[in-house]
Formats: sequence, structure tokens, C-alpha cells
Amino acid sequence: MRAGSVASRAAAAAAAAASAVPATRIICSYEMKKLKMSKLKVIPEKSLTNNSRIVGLLAQLEKINAESSESDTARYVTSKILHLAQSQEKTRREMTAKGSTGMEILLSTLENTKDLQTTLNILSILVELVSAGGGRRVSFLVTKGGSQILLQLLMNASKESPPHEELMVQIHSILAKIGPKDKKFGVKARINGALNITLNLVKQNLQNHRLVLPCLQLLRVYSANSVNSVSLGKNGVVELMFKIIGPFSKKNSSLIKVALDTLAALLKSKTNARRAVDRGYVQVLLTIYVDWHRHDNRHRNMLIRKGILQSLKSVTNIKLGRKAFIDANGMKILYNTSQECLAVRTLDPLVNTSSLIMRKCFPKNRLPLPTIKSSFHFQLPVIPVTGPVAQLYSLPPEVDDVVDESDDNDDIDVEAENETENEDDLDQNFKNDDIETDINKLKPQQELGRTIEDLKMYEHLFPELVDDFQDYDLISKEPKPFVFEGKVRGPIVVPTAGEETSGNSGSLGKVVMKENIPSRGDEGEKKSTFMDLAKENIKDDRTLQQQPAPGFTAETKKDCSLPLTVLTCAKACPHMAACGNVLFEGRTVQLGKLCCTGVETEDEDTESNSSVEQASVEVPDGPTLHDPDLYIEIVKNTKSVPEYSEVAYPDYFGHIPPPFKEPILERPYGVQSYAIPEEGDILKFNSKFESGNLRKVIQIRKNEYDLILNSDINSNHYHQWFYFEVSGMRLGVAYRFNIINCEKSNSQFNYGMQPLMYSVQEALNGRPWWIRMGIDICYYKNHFSRSSVAAGGQKGKSYYTITFTVNFPHKDDVCYFAYHYPYTYSTLQMHLQKLESAHNPQQIYFRKDVLCETLSGNTCPLVTITAMPESNYYEHLCQFRNRPYVFLSARVHPGETNASWVMKGTLEYLMSNNPTAQSLRESYIFKIVPMLNPDGVINGNHRCSLSGEDLNRQWQSPNPDLHPTIYHAKGLLQYLAAVKRLPLVYCDYHGHSRKKNVFMYGCSIKETVWRTNDNATSCDVVEDTGYRTLPKILSHIAPAFCMSSCSFVVEKSKESTARVVVWREIGVQRSYTMESTLCGCDQGKYKGLQIGTRELEEMGAKFCVGLLRLKRLTSPLEYNLPSSLLDFENDLIESSCKVTRNLGSSELQFLPPIL
Repeated sequence: MRAGSVASRAAAAAAAAASAVPATRIICSYEMKKLKMSKLKVIPEKSLTNNSRIVGLLAQLEKINAESSESDTARYVTSKILHLAQSQEKTRREMTAKGSTGMEILLSTLENTKDLQTTLNILSILVELVSAGGGRRVSFLVTKGGSQILLQLLMNASKESPPHEELMVQIHSILAKIGPKDKKFGVKARINGALNITLNLVKQNLQNHRLVLPCLQLLRVYSANSVNSVSLGKNGVVELMFKIIGPFSKKNSSLIKVALDTLAALLKSKTNARRAVDRGYVQVLLTIYVDWHRHDNRHRNMLIRKGILQSLKSVTNIKLGRKAFIDANGMKILYNTSQECLAVRTLDPLVNTSSLIMRKCFPKNRLPLPTIKSSFHFQLPVIPVTGPVAQLYSLPPEVDDVVDESDDNDDIDVEAENETENEDDLDQNFKNDDIETDINKLKPQQELGRTIEDLKMYEHLFPELVDDFQDYDLISKEPKPFVFEGKVRGPIVVPTAGEETSGNSGSLGKVVMKENIPSRGDEGEKKSTFMDLAKENIKDDRTLQQQPAPGFTAETKKDCSLPLTVLTCAKACPHMAACGNVLFEGRTVQLGKLCCTGVETEDEDTESNSSVEQASVEVPDGPTLHDPDLYIEIVKNTKSVPEYSEVAYPDYFGHIPPPFKEPILERPYGVQSYAIPEEGDILKFNSKFESGNLRKVIQIRKNEYDLILNSDINSNHYHQWFYFEVSGMRLGVAYRFNIINCEKSNSQFNYGMQPLMYSVQEALNGRPWWIRMGIDICYYKNHFSRSSVAAGGQKGKSYYTITFTVNFPHKDDVCYFAYHYPYTYSTLQMHLQKLESAHNPQQIYFRKDVLCETLSGNTCPLVTITAMPESNYYEHLCQFRNRPYVFLSARVHPGETNASWVMKGTLEYLMSNNPTAQSLRESYIFKIVPMLNPDGVINGNHRCSLSGEDLNRQWQSPNPDLHPTIYHAKGLLQYLAAVKRLPLVYCDYHGHSRKKNVFMYGCSIKETVWRTNDNATSCDVVEDTGYRTLPKILSHIAPAFCMSSCSFVVEKSKESTARVVVWREIGVQRSYTMESTLCGCDQGKYKGLQIGTRELEEMGAKFCVGLLRLKRLTSPLEYNLPSSLLDFENDLIESSCKVTRNLGSSELQFLPPIL
């Protein structure tokens, strides 16, 4: 034995010496690939050395395979490799690293060897590799053909009588691990006859738990294939599982758990589910569940209990299963057991699964609508040939599009806890099927797609490239470079910022005004239209505190420790007419009715009158972009499909961020809902104003209402955005609202987000702000059936409900509720006009052009911002024209209003008069499309334009007739590419409904290929990692930004989005989507807080600071602004978002200015 060992060692040494050159070649090739991969910094590994033991052993094993050497040597070498794999993570990494041939050598040996011990050694090595390495190593084994070789080995081993137990355990264990990663594993197993081999092993060895356990695990993998599942069911697997599972027992819990998981997978097949129902197994499962529930007092077997529920969930996917469940008293059983589980937080999975089953089995109701199509119709100039809009137009009028005729189908459930965002992400849990793996498609291929002659139509939108500025009054007539001397010249005004008081604590904090901004008093006296309170002329808002207007008396009112200078009406406020307050001649534009459309019982509107008891208006002390009179003028020219004639009070009054923090709502654990009193009056509802969305209201109890949202125009779905008015409420009464036709499978409403509420009475009392409001908030799947027409062809879908309870602060108030802070198209136009009228033309180059007209005839604004050249001398004009472009866009999805607030922060910062903003303007030319979907915003859509399509899926081939804003925005970028002026950065602002924080999506070839777990040679792709620079900068300077939430993977489903098209077709490397949460933050300074407009605008300003730092990093020689000034600017923006209270007095030290 000893001599044999010595001989084998000598043979191994000789083989290693003979293969020294090949080993060196392998190592060098591997090191070169690792050197390339280290630039991507995906896996930090040390370089291999030529005397690596594992490489030598693998080379020796390869030689043994080639020479068909004796089995003793192979047995010895594989045992040494096994020892290294078990003891060293470095060895496991080396064997599965890209470029390594270790896996091929092992599989080749496994395929060719006849020695049992060598086979067991290699199987043990493979188990070690896939157990410690996670999914990537499993996928690596699959790509090397491991599953086919192992299945063939299983076939060969089954021919022995009796089969070797240890060999079968090892084979089944590793196949159960790699099977889920092989897309064709089910087919391979069926072709090789592996299904019957595993099934027979289980039948013949039911008492051998060590062998049965891995066999059951593999049966579960087999069952993922529907054909395999039916085949196994016919061979009695379902009955076999019920021989293993049973009433409560402290023995064999692991085996029972795996058997339940296998049963749940089998019962997903309708054939197997029917078989289970026919044999009475639904009643059996309920009985077993109750038994485990009663005896599992310490909750140690929660996974078994959940496994029983998963089997019930699978069998109730069919109509027969749901009927059997109800007949077996399943609703009562699961309801009672769930109630008993509520007190234990660790049992939440049982409560959630029980709720899913009960909701599924509850009789489906029809949504109380005659049709799910939008109640508004807009005739398209061109009808698409294919797609959902074409299907909508071709649907016969007699077809019921609300509910399907039959519900005997798979009820595909997505649990509420599983977030699967469809807005430029999949919560970073990408499916490999959706990730683009074709390197040729991933590589940016700059294609204009339009001729140069065609693109010349955009020349007039780029006058900055040809203007000689001869007619401009420039700052300097002599060339003089900009030099910052370390002193702040003039006041610095940062968006949303106000300076804290430093003097007398008894006076309000003064906000530094922008230079060269004409006061409202200079513009002449304007008619007051504020609630028809006073017809006297009102002068400059900033002087009202010292000189009250006629009919008003100035007084200081303290409320909730907030000093508010208010104007109180000296006379009683007149009642508002039921039809509203007509404000201007010409087209009728009126403020919303104080008591409006009531509950819809038939198809009639109920109207009544109400009044606001007291009207007092707080006057902000600081610069403002909000002008109610100007807003009304703009609304008169805004074209909507419903032809709105009313103005919502929040849009008229404006919004200022509340001077207090709004934490993420923590729901009391175990409390399902609060009782709603039965007595109450009927509330009045209205949504007939810009961006409003509420279709129908049904009173289901005295103070509880079901609300139905309107679908996007020319669509039959996308119900999520809401904005409506409520009036006629009583004080001290809890009202519950249920929005019953939402579509997303999950929402941040389940994780601390609250709806927004705006009280007119509060606004009149000096608090004109949207606040987070509501308790008892839940977002859940309801029993209203969703037709396949509305669900993209999928049957068995249901709608979701947002439910919340509100106690109104005032009696007979007029309140508004919204999904997020509203920002209308008219608000944007008002802000742009105010910015244009207030800027210094000697310092700031500002242009507002019309990019195009929308389908309904509204203009889509295009804004250009940069710094004016210091003179019209050649040097200054060259510097001006050669500034790199930054292209920004926002609000392609109307329901993502937070994108507009971020854009507002960006615009205000760019137009501010501080040195860093000036340096930013001198560094870049900004082309901005602040609202890509004006029609959708105006008409209260959630995602689409009037074409009924998601505009952010039209960038590849936009239709100029159906998608004019996208067609021409892309045309601008194509023009810049044609004239060799590619933007340095493109960023599209979005909002995100299912994730917290602010983050970015970018585009990277390497990170996309690496994410696929594929063997594609991503290390061979040369890619500049500069796409990560801007997000990294923002993660350091913006408290709401989270780098860990960013992703740079390119998915197939996103190939027609702005981000991917601008990167791939236009050639902009730094092409991003910036997503802002609708909820709040779970990291950084704002951790635990819901996000507000102040934080969103701050994010827009921080984005600008990030561009400055990007400029400093990319062009350090030509950028002469000191980094200390950037740090100062960053601190200044952060200070603008701090609300500090003086605990010694009731005074607020900072009151933010009105918008």
C-alpha cells in the first residue's frame, strides 16, 4: 500500500513536470483576464502563481484523463482536490473563475471514469463548489454541461441493482441545486428518463430518509416543468406525498417540509389540482394545518405550516379547488387561525398567505362600471396598427371589457410583499431572461436615424451656436476671464432656502431677495381674486406687513408655536356661489366649488353650497414663483379633453413646504382597522380640474366610501394617480376612503407612505401646504375581478385597494387628496414665466422655446440656460459656443409628480445669482424639456399620453403624429450628434412608487453581461467607467441619494426607453434615469422621514452641484473654481432644508418662502 502511494506520488510529480508549460500557459491567460476584470472591480482576487497547487493537480488530472491512467492515481488526485476545496475558499474561487479550465477537467473525469471512489470524490467537490459559491458558481457549472453529464451519470447508476446509496444521494443533491439554474433541465430530465428513476427510488425507500430527502428535493425541481408535473401526477406522486406528510409530529420535520414544497409545486398543475380535489385532499390539508397550528406552540415549525398553506394556495388556483375550499369551511378556518397568529410578528408569512387564499376564494365581484375605458375620449389622428391602443379601438362595442365570462383559470397571484417594479427597474432582482446578453446589441452604435437635411429643422432651437451677440448689452466689452477671488459677490439665493435670523428673535426671518427681480408693486396694481374677499388693490407682498391694504387689519397670530403674520378680513366672508367664482372675462375659469359633485348613485351630480367661516391669508416674506393671477391667466389657455373650467384651490393658493418633519408612518402591529362610526352626512366629491382624477364614488357605509379612478385616456388601465376634492365633512368624525381599482401589485403605502391632503381652511389660516395625512393605511389585493382585456391578456387578475382613514381638521372645509404633491402643466408655465421675467439678461442666457405642440394643442416648452458671454470678442464667443451640453427632461409619466419638483429645484438653482450657479452656467449649456407629457399631466393620466401609450417606451421609433414630444426631443439629441456636440450628460427625471430614496439607472456593457451569470467574456470589453462618476458624486453630496440602489444593467424590456436609446443610438455615455421616491428615505440624513417638496427641490439643486464636481473631475485644468466654494455651496443648500425651532420661545427661526 505504501509502495503504491509512493509510486502514485512519483507519477503525479512526473505528470506535473511534463505539463509545466501548459500549466504556465493556462495561468498566464487566466492572469490576463483577471487583470482586465480587476478594472471593473467585481471580484477582488489575488493573481495566481505558477506553483499553485490546485492548478498543478488539475493539470495532472487532465493528463490522467488523456492517457486513461490507472484509477488509483485519479482517486488520489481527486481526494487532494477535495481536501483543498473543503478547506480553502481560494481554491473554490480559482476553480470557478472565468477562464479556468478546472470545471471542464472535473466533468470530463466524471464522465469517463469507471471508479466509484473517484466519482464520489468529484461529486463531493462539485457539492462544495456550488454550496459555498451561490448562484454564480451553479450557473458556471450549468454552462459547462454539468446537468447533462450528471443526468447521464444518474441513468448509469440506476442500472446497478441495488443502486449505490451514497452515489444516489450525492447525484440527487447536486442535481437539486443546479436544476433551477438550467432553463432546459426539465426537458433534459424527461428525455433521459430521470423522472421515473427518482420516483421509484422514493417509492422503494420511504423509510430511508437520508435517501428520500434529496430525491424529494429533485422531484420539486422536476415539477417546475408543467409537462413533468403532469407526468409525475399520473404516476401517483401526489398520493405519495400524502404518505409522507401528516398530522403534527416532532420527527422528520425536514422531510415533511420538502414533501410539502414538492406538493405545492405539483399542485400548480391544473391536472394535479383536479386530482387532489377529487380525492378530497383539500379537506385533508385543512385538517393537517389546524393540527399543526394547535400543537406548534413554540412556532418552531412555521415553515411546515407555511408549506401546507402554499399547497392550499396552489390547489385554489382552479375553480374546483376554490369551491372545495369553501365547502370544507376553509374561509372560517384560515380566518380564525390568522387571528390567533396576529400577535406574533414572526408568523406574518402565515397571515399573509392565508389572506391571499381567502381573497382568492372570496367570490369575485364586478367593478361597478359600465366600461373600464376612460370616461373621456380623444380621437387620435392616426390609429396604431398593433398594440393595446389598436386592440382598444378594434374591440366590438358589445364586448364586456369589465369582467371575463369565465373564471375557471389559473389565478396567478403575486404576493404583496414581492416588489416587481415595471418603471425602469426590477428592484435590482433582474431576471436573466430580460437582461440583454448580445454584446453587439449592447455596444452603442451611433445612428442618427434621420437625414442631416431633416434635422436642420432644429437649427432655430440652437441659436446659441451661431449668435454673435452684437445686439446684446454684455457685462464687459473687453475680454476678461472669470476669476473667483474667494469672496461671495452679492447675495446668494438657493432654491427653497432662506437665511435664519441672526438678530432680534422677535422678528420674522428675512429671506435674501434675488437681485434685479421687479417687485409686484412695480408691475402695477392687480385685481385681487383671492376667494372674492376684497376688491381693493394689493401692493407688493413684501410690504404688506408694514402697510396693510384697505379692508384688512394686520395682526400677528401664534398657532402651534409658529409666528404667522396674517391678514384678517374686517368683514364677513360672503358665501360662494354653487357654480364657483368666475374670475375673468372671456373663457370661464373658476375656482373649485366648495361643495361639489356628490356620491354617484344613478348618474346624477348632487350639488350644495357651503362657506368658509373665516378667510385669512398669510403673506410670505421672501421671493416667490407663485402668482395666483398669472396662474389663472395660464389656465385659460390650457387645453384639456374634458375642457376643465375649474381651478383647484391648492393650485391657485400654491404650496410651501410645511415647517415640520413628516416621519414615515409606523402602523401599530396587530391592528387591522379602526371602527368607523355609522352616523354621518354624505360627503361631496369633485375632480373636474387640471390633473384631477376621480371617476366614481360609492358610499358603502355612513362614513366609508369606495372610490374608482379613471383610466388613462385611450387606455383601459393605469389606475394609480388620484387627485380629488372633498367637502361637507364634520369635525371629529373618522372617514374611510377605499380606492378600489389600483393595479400595481405592491405600493409604498404598505411601508409607511401616506396620501397628501390640502385643507383650504388651513391655507386661509396661513398654512398653505400639502401634508401627509391618514391612518389605518393598507394596500391589498381585493375581490374585484380584472378582465383579461385590461390585464394584457392575462386572466384571473384582480384589482388592488388603497384604504386610509382621515379625521378632517375643520368642519365644512374643502380638502384635496392626492397620490403625491401635484404639479400641473399650468404651474410649470407659471414658474417658467416668473423665472424668465426675473433673470438678469446681462448675466444669464435664458430662452424659452416651443419644442412642439402636443396632440391636444398645448405647447411643450424647451428651456435653454447658460451664462452670457462676457463680450462679443472672439475668445469669449468661442468659450460660449464650445461649452458642453447637458440635456435634461422630466415628467414623461404624469403620475410621477415628484420628478417635476426635482426639476423645479434644478431650474431655480440654474437661474440663481450665486457664484457657483454662475460657474455652472459658464461650464455648460443646458437644454431642458421640463415636461415631456403635458397632455397626460393636464388630463390626470397616470402613465400615458393621449395616444394611450407609455411615451417612455417610444424612444426607439417615435411617431411624429402620436408621440410628437418624444419625436422632437429625440430630434434635438440627434441634431447635437450630427453637429458633433454630443451632450456630456443626459438625465431623465422620474418618480418611483416602490422603492425609497433617490437613485439612478445608467447603462454599462460590462455590468450587464456580468449580471447574466453567463460565460460571456465581459472582461474583453473595453469600457470607460465614467458612467459611475456622477452617481458617486451625488451619493456624497445629496442626503436623499443612495448609491446602493443604483443599477447600470440594460434590460431588453427597457431598450426603447430614453436612457437606453440615448446611450445606444445617440452615443451619450452618461445617460441616466434619476428616480425619486414617492415615499421617503431609509438611509442618510432623512432616514425615517417621508420626502417632501423641499427635499425634492434640494435634490434638483444637488444635481447641479454634482455637475460642477463632474466638471472639475473631467476637466481639472480648465476648471478654476475652488473646491472649497463647492463645499460651501453644498452646505448652504443643506442648510436650506433645516427647520430649527427656538425651544425658549414660540418663534420659528426659518419660514420657507412660498413657491
